Amino acid sequence: MTEQGVRWTAEQVLALAPDAASRTAGSKLGAAGPWSEAGSKEGTVWGLCKGSGSRPYQTVVDLADAAGPGYKCSCPSRKFPCKHALGLLLLWADREGAAGAVPATAEPPDWAEQWLAGRRKRAEDKRTETGGSSAPGSADPEAARRRAERRAERVTAGATELEQRLADLLRGGLAPAEQAGYGLWDETAARMVDAQAPGLAACVRELGAIPASGPGWPARLLEECALVHLLDQGWLRRDRLPEALAATVRSRLGLPASADGPPVRDRWLVLAQYDTVDPKLTTRRIWLHGTDSGHTRLLLSYGAAGRAPELSLPVGLALEADLSVFPGAGQVRAALGEQYAPPAPAAFRPPGLTTAQAAAHYGEALREDPWLDSVPVTLDRVVPAPDGEPGGWQLADGQEDSALPITPAARSRPGLWRLVALSGGAPVKVFGECGHRGFTPLTAWPQGPGEPVTLC
Repeated sequence: MTEQGVRWTAEQVLALAPDAASRTAGSKLGAAGPWSEAGSKEGTVWGLCKGSGSRPYQTVVDLADAAGPGYKCSCPSRKFPCKHALGLLLLWADREGAAGAVPATAEPPDWAEQWLAGRRKRAEDKRTETGGSSAPGSADPEAARRRAERRAERVTAGATELEQRLADLLRGGLAPAEQAGYGLWDETAARMVDAQAPGLAACVRELGAIPASGPGWPARLLEECALVHLLDQGWLRRDRLPEALAATVRSRLGLPASADGPPVRDRWLVLAQYDTVDPKLTTRRIWLHGTDSGHTRLLLSYGAAGRAPELSLPVGLALEADLSVFPGAGQVRAALGEQYAPPAPAAFRPPGLTTAQAAAHYGEALREDPWLDSVPVTLDRVVPAPDGEPGGWQLADGQEDSALPITPAARSRPGLWRLVALSGGAPVKVFGECGHRGFTPLTAWPQGPGEPVTLC
């Protein structure tokens, strides 16, 4: 990516947009008209964009940072990247229509150079701080041990209380839960937050959304209650569990953990990136696949409400870096360690499974983590097709007589129609998440040459 001849696609640029409005506004600025003095050098792109005021907006993007792109614009927008940064990157990425609009130049202007120098100095200072022998909170291990013990006591009290509430619910029958409303569940979730068990609080909120949610809700509620009970018992009897399963229980309860697995250096292909938003937090999930190790790993990053998380790795790029896995049975979440080169476009595609193999893979994963909603899977040679139910779709296997249903949530997304258009009735390769609700497609590749298409 630092070489001027290696540029992103428009799809990869637009994947950086914090929301749909920014994506639309940025697309309008991806033409040469409003831009002047644009240039690029060694992974840096800059330019002046004419706005509503008398002075153009100064926009610069740092693409050479292995941790992900950085942006600076003199416009008042609080979105990162703003529409001007997206437009500049689209202009830079356009290989045909705007060829030469962002030429390689000798040096960036002073205003861009000052920001770049400050950004790289801060990054170097941060590396120096974290490279020391002591980490924050590690100066007094005895105090840390006492804090952990106090939290464990609170979690135990919360799990015990939740067990009693589940017993009361089952003793009185599930039918009254439909009339009880959400207040009871909300109060119970608040009690789990007080017990410093955010994972249990999330489980309780999910229970509260099931009553009166449609036909068959009592059976779904009973199933979810059983999983919460299993998690409670896992914590209360954690001393009897294998260490890997005990670590999984701690993770499901929301207790902090460090990625202490041995770092694996590989060239990691970005398979998918998408955000989930709630009133307080934006969570970004980035799926990576090791081209040499064959491992599929998940990076999580967070941003305050209304702000996109800082880490962004567009689909189709690959980065050479170390990843360390978090503790737990069958754990795929990892932490990004040392990065040896900035992300760059890659033609590699992950190997695929049949739909039957994907279902079996999920079943095997449940043995290690009974609370697992889904596993990452790449399907090879599948065709999207209606499944006969109203609004239902499936991925039919082109190699054997089997299929996986597409999850109800994915059916309502525009990505489904992009997948159908890409396929045109022919087999395609699809990466997504396979679980008990079906398959959620996230990225697809045509059978022949072609760029990945994001579906989320």
